Amino acid sequence: MSVYQLKSRFQDILRPLVRSLAARGITANQVTSVAAAVSVALGLFLSIAPLPRCFLLVPVWFLLRMGLNAIDGMLAREHGQKSILGAYLNEIGDVISDAALYLPFALIDPNGMMPAMAVIFLSALTEFAGVLGQTVGASRRYDGPLGKSDRAVLFGALGLFVAVGGTFAAWTFWLWAMVALLLVWTIINRIGAGIREAHTAAR
Repeated sequence: MSVYQLKSRFQDILRPLVRSLAARGITANQVTSVAAAVSVALGLFLSIAPLPRCFLLVPVWFLLRMGLNAIDGMLAREHGQKSILGAYLNEIGDVISDAALYLPFALIDPNGMMPAMAVIFLSALTEFAGVLGQTVGASRRYDGPLGKSDRAVLFGALGLFVAVGGTFAAWTFWLWAMVALLLVWTIINRIGAGIREAHTAAR
């Protein structure tokens, strides 16, 4: 089970807003670019000034960003705004945004940056594995158990934890280790599913 599987219900809620945005001339690429820019700005702000209460912005922004990600996709698919540039912006923007938003947690970890940095690297690798499905004759893979939406819930919860006064300690190392294992599992799932889909399509 992955949060991504709830996407269709989320889209149904947003569809009236998407129609309104399309009517006003708002494009999918504009939404994608704004989401990436705000993510990077928030990540840099929390990295430079990691005030605990400011980490409350993380879950709030992750929720808004999930909405923006759904909106740009719906604008592209349902309002004739698909483009090659949009595909690049979407994939690259997501990886950069995630790295920027995860980085502040690495900087406040008393165990050092490496465990969280490993999670950042593996998170990027999961998206790379998902995109590679398209190069072998499969679809873009979103298999879990720890896709982008699931990570948003995880880091949003961590942001709330820090905001209410929680502190990272020795236990955080084991948290990162568990997250890393789930990410490796996700990568394996996406590769395996992509291979199976490609083989099925080739028959």
